[in-house]
Amino acid sequence: MARKSYQEQLAALREDVLYMSEVVLERLRMGLDALEQKDESLAREVIHGDDEINEMYLDLEQECINLLALQQPVASDLRFIASSFKIITDLERIADLAVNLGDYTLEADEDRYPDVDIQGMGELTLEMIEDAMVAYETENTDACRELAARDDDLDRYAEAASEIVVRDLLERELTSTDTAEDLLQDVSRLLLTIRDLERVGDHAVNIAARTLYMVENDDELIY
Repeated sequence: MARKSYQEQLAALREDVLYMSEVVLERLRMGLDALEQKDESLAREVIHGDDEINEMYLDLEQECINLLALQQPVASDLRFIASSFKIITDLERIADLAVNLGDYTLEADEDRYPDVDIQGMGELTLEMIEDAMVAYETENTDACRELAARDDDLDRYAEAASEIVVRDLLERELTSTDTAEDLLQDVSRLLLTIRDLERVGDHAVNIAARTLYMVENDDELIY
């Protein structure tokens, strides 16, 4: 009976991690929508909702600690618990980056760079997180390796977007209604948005790396 209870605790941990990922994904979608629609109410909802994510993270952290301390897992179970703990850390950081999108929404006055496809980058990061969590749920190591390779596409996307902004900054002539300070603030905010979305992709790769380690005891993607 005790062994069954232990296995039930492991299954519950997996379900709780997956639930946290669903909440985090929703917050990231909301952050992207707020940024696109310049929706200040939605932005504030993302920002204020971060406390819920933090509490969820702390609860899951304690869940992992209890399993490690009370059950003394070995081999594959130990890797599963340790990997799950690392994954919830990545999810919590993704939620922090979603909060940044809410902050950028509140700070932005206008969209100076419509050619920079922030929403396209955002959709790619959402897909990467979703696929990483499916790989975790199903223990699909091929998907883990494939996702790591896709991160190169996101990096190229981010590099091209940054180049558009920097090139325009170098070539732009200020108008009578524009000031250097306003321009630099907008440029800085947009470059930070690009960087944050690139970081979301990095966290998705981290999730895939920990899943690969969890299933195959293979640390090739961990960096």
